[in-house]
Amino acid sequence: MDIFLQQLVNGLTLGSVYAIVALGYTMVYGIVQLINFAHGEVVMVGAMVSLSVIAALAGTVLPPLAIVFAGVLCAVPVCMAVGFTMERIAYRPLRGAPRLAPLITAIGISIILQQVAMIIWSRNPLGFPQIIDNPVFELAGAHISAVQIAIILGSFLMMAGLTLLVFRTRLGVAMRATSENPQVAGLMGINVNRVISATFVIGAGLGAVAGVMVGTYYGIAHYTMGAQLGLKAFSAAVLGGIGNLAGAMLGGVLLGVVEALGAGYIGEIMDLCHLSGISDALAARCAQDNHFVLFGSNYQDVFAFMVLIAVLVFRPSGLLGERVSDRA
Repeated sequence: MDIFLQQLVNGLTLGSVYAIVALGYTMVYGIVQLINFAHGEVVMVGAMVSLSVIAALAGTVLPPLAIVFAGVLCAVPVCMAVGFTMERIAYRPLRGAPRLAPLITAIGISIILQQVAMIIWSRNPLGFPQIIDNPVFELAGAHISAVQIAIILGSFLMMAGLTLLVFRTRLGVAMRATSENPQVAGLMGINVNRVISATFVIGAGLGAVAGVMVGTYYGIAHYTMGAQLGLKAFSAAVLGGIGNLAGAMLGGVLLGVVEALGAGYIGEIMDLCHLSGISDALAARCAQDNHFVLFGSNYQDVFAFMVLIAVLVFRPSGLLGERVSDRA
């Protein structure tokens, strides 16, 4: 039971980050039907910028919490600028082009951002400055750190804020109208180009905060960190129903929980010593080492992509979304 609760806490933490990143994918897809594979690299840029700012300010008279906020405040506008530039230079000229063209462009932008980050921050993994105390609390037998609490609460606050923005503001109405039919939205006086740019900028801002969360949680940042994180968040968006905000949130949290529970139990499930009676050689190996684990917790990343394949095979529309094949 303790393992289950612990993995649930870890899964909620991980899933909260996936949900924030998945929102960037699903917002862009919902409004321009583009899978922005460069969004993971925007998250990476957010982590790298905040790392640089925090490292530069560490050791000054500023309190640690203020330094972390300074890192976030610098990362968000930089990522917003990256998101705006991507949309304005790379994607807007291809609007109306065959769908394969912007998809290939997104992959190209992703590679370019990785290479630029490698030039600026080097190819080596960088330790994320840990300047804030991270006390650990016990909750019903599980342990949860202050960083995990901050990530979970921060993520849910951002999800609530984005929901309010989309459903309670004029910009949100314009975004939903553009998502339904950009031509009609334009005839109704909505500046479609401005709304699409705002969508990229908001998604990039969320990605920047997610990058800071990932860097703070794992204590490391690397120029390739956005690739795998982006693929998992994309899997979460597909799981929930890409193009659907609530689906992205649900998919992210579910994917994180599934991945954490899988990591917690896969070692026990795949311990072949449970079947030692079927083979003398296996029995001898288990008598010697007690365990013969075929796949350990280091295979936890496999779960995200197993979920993606299962969803695409059995429910392409996702849990809350419309059919992907109709819009991709």
